[in-house]
Amino acid sequence: MMLTPVEISALLLSLKVALLSTVISLPVAIAVAWILARKSFPGKVLVDSLVHLPLVLPPVAVGYLLLLGLGRNGIIGAWLDQTFGISLAFTWVGAGIAAAIMGFPLMVRAIRLSIEAIDPRLERAARTLGAPRSHVFRTITLPLMMPGLIGGSVLGFARALGEFGATITFAGNIPGVTQTLPSALYTAQQMPGGEFAALRIAILSIIIAMLALVGSEILARRARRTIYGGDT
Repeated sequence: MMLTPVEISALLLSLKVALLSTVISLPVAIAVAWILARKSFPGKVLVDSLVHLPLVLPPVAVGYLLLLGLGRNGIIGAWLDQTFGISLAFTWVGAGIAAAIMGFPLMVRAIRLSIEAIDPRLERAARTLGAPRSHVFRTITLPLMMPGLIGGSVLGFARALGEFGATITFAGNIPGVTQTLPSALYTAQQMPGGEFAALRIAILSIIIAMLALVGSEILARRARRTIYGGDT
């Protein structure tokens, strides 16, 4: 069950990609979740559908669309390459972007449900006392939505760890550069005699996912006890 250097590299890269995707997604997910939970506007159903679209689209299609938009010859990618010399396709940063898009709906949903559970009268009462909206959000909304924020972040992180289709399409499967655990598992499965390597990677993926979920539940329970008191 000892990991090879290639598998260790894939593990470290997977953790780095998942962390990057979470950092990229979280601020946007908070803003989108708050708007969907607290605002009514024309086209809200369409925006909600667009947010959740990566859940129903084939991941390979998402990766292909990223290539069209952010690839070196894409609409945005060509401008980034010519203006700043930045190329996102077939890089670990590109893998992080692809993973962020795939995990974004899960993050938004968890945070939105947490915001909807907060009594809006608490926020209105603070505003009637003269508190600015930003202060109300920092001191009331954000602490009360913390369980959902933790849960959504871990869901996005875990989803990024397991992402395969979008990342391999947009970032490729280059050992030491863009090869994550799922792509390393795919490679091992295609190689003669690679069954044990594939099994090692699969077991490792299960362990990491379980640790993330258990850690999320522990942190969420602590947050609920801090907010509401007692044993929850």
